[in-house]
Amino acid sequence: MFSRKVMLTVLALLVVISLTVPSVFAAPPVRGNDQKIDLKNPPPKETLFSALFGTGDIPTLDPSLAEDTTSIQIGLELFVGLTRLNEQTAKVDPGMATGWKVSDDGLVYTFTLRKGIPWVHYDRETGEVVVVKDEKGEPRYVTAHDFVYGVKRTLDPKTGSNYAYVNWIIKNAQAVSGGSDLGDKDPLYGKVDEIGVRALDDYTIEYTLTRPASFFPGIASMWINWAQPRWLIEEKGDKWIEPENIQSYGPYVLGDWTHDVSATLMANPFWPGIDSVPKPSIKYIYFTMLDESPSFANYEAGLADVAGVPLTELDRVKADPVLSKELSISPEFCTYYYGFNVTKPPFDDVNVRKAFSWAVNRKAIVENVTKGGQEPARWFSRPGLTAAPDPAKGDDFGPPVAGDPAKAKEFLAASKYGSADKLPEITLMVNQVEGHVKIAEAIQQMWQETLGVKVNLVTQEWKVFLDTLDSDPPQVWRLGWCYDYADADNFARGVFRSDSGNNHTHWKNEKYDQLVDQAAVETDLQKRHDLYVQAEKILVEEDAAIIPIYWYTRVQVTKPYVTRTYGLGGEEAYEKWKINK
Repeated sequence: MFSRKVMLTVLALLVVISLTVPSVFAAPPVRGNDQKIDLKNPPPKETLFSALFGTGDIPTLDPSLAEDTTSIQIGLELFVGLTRLNEQTAKVDPGMATGWKVSDDGLVYTFTLRKGIPWVHYDRETGEVVVVKDEKGEPRYVTAHDFVYGVKRTLDPKTGSNYAYVNWIIKNAQAVSGGSDLGDKDPLYGKVDEIGVRALDDYTIEYTLTRPASFFPGIASMWINWAQPRWLIEEKGDKWIEPENIQSYGPYVLGDWTHDVSATLMANPFWPGIDSVPKPSIKYIYFTMLDESPSFANYEAGLADVAGVPLTELDRVKADPVLSKELSISPEFCTYYYGFNVTKPPFDDVNVRKAFSWAVNRKAIVENVTKGGQEPARWFSRPGLTAAPDPAKGDDFGPPVAGDPAKAKEFLAASKYGSADKLPEITLMVNQVEGHVKIAEAIQQMWQETLGVKVNLVTQEWKVFLDTLDSDPPQVWRLGWCYDYADADNFARGVFRSDSGNNHTHWKNEKYDQLVDQAAVETDLQKRHDLYVQAEKILVEEDAAIIPIYWYTRVQVTKPYVTRTYGLGGEEAYEKWKINK
């Protein structure tokens, strides 16, 4: 969240099955009974189906390039970071590292790795999960060198990672990746060996930071810092993530990926199981790429274990004597928002942005459209994050939850356009998911009724939508953001600092940047909170670069025979789920 661009829709069908495997190196290869399993059609008695992703393909399985919940969800099952965020508490637990030490000045972090965890691959010819061998025929084990390579590859400007900025807290990382004021003219540009990360030996990795950061163990959990197979990437290039090539080491292995249709994970028998990432009880997870309604229909037909609930069905589910008992509404550290491209008219005018934001009745959206216990959002950083603004602390700013039509009209009149009929044509873009479309239609109507503005609604498939945001964001667009680490820094600085790869608004504010930078190094919690309040006021009130809409909840139905956890950050820890049919 874990931050990232959130598709955040619908958990629909999930495949869950029991698996018991002996200890790691005594484990036999995983196969289906005594014959090869067709992973496009896994055995029905062992497999249930998930449409977690909605429509559209998985954008990428490359940890350096992932920036959305769909990609990261799969990645969390294939790889494990040095640390692992507990999905229910956001607490930082040991992952691939058994522990870590911090220097007295807070600048040097030293992690000790677990030994004997192999790289693995699904052999499509034999139908077995096998240990990867090196050129000498010896097993390849995950080492500190693999983690160092992953960090350096993320920061290498040739990789083009939109998440590289998160690692700028590491010494020289900003200059190497091209983020300094000198850009590609910086003497350190592209010199990845100058980055402050090194392997002290095969199982010890050391990070040197530019400044103390108490949240760095959370950053160490992130996908951009996972171990990566250098030998494979250098051989296969960007094809290394395809199912016939990919190598990983986490609790699951990628068995099949039919683009735009489905993906199958199977349990990794060589994963030893640790407290934060146990050996999976689910043998196969078969993800299909369906919209909300067909996913939910499959759940009702008994073809799925868990599903998201379409907005149009929520009232019926709440009233149904069976479905209501299977319904869960749980909080998530995520924010749903609309962003403006401030370089495109009419949203290059701050008063137009304010008019559109103040015209939105967030209270009506959560009560009449989403109906899932969401809380209207007046700012971006989700309450509950460390140092974030919080109504419980008396924070009261931002656009009113019920909107203010009179004020919205005043803002529009004060703009350089003066009235709705002088505005250029306006396009709102969302990804193609039923729930997002219904929210957009409600907001369209609010803008029409309050401002007299007719806005065109355009939808795109998820992967195409993300590409559009990266290349040429439309005038207005929707996204969600979930935490990567449970600190307001991840929201306020991580998304809307001027140089963030996730700032699709193209908005820049020097004072805002100064405030979030100061908050990142401040050690007094109250002072940090106060700095984030000042920064958020600039973002949502003074400059109105975005329209915060609501703070997420997760609305799902789950069959009673499934034992599961509920993630706070937009992804699930499937390795902890169990089924007892």
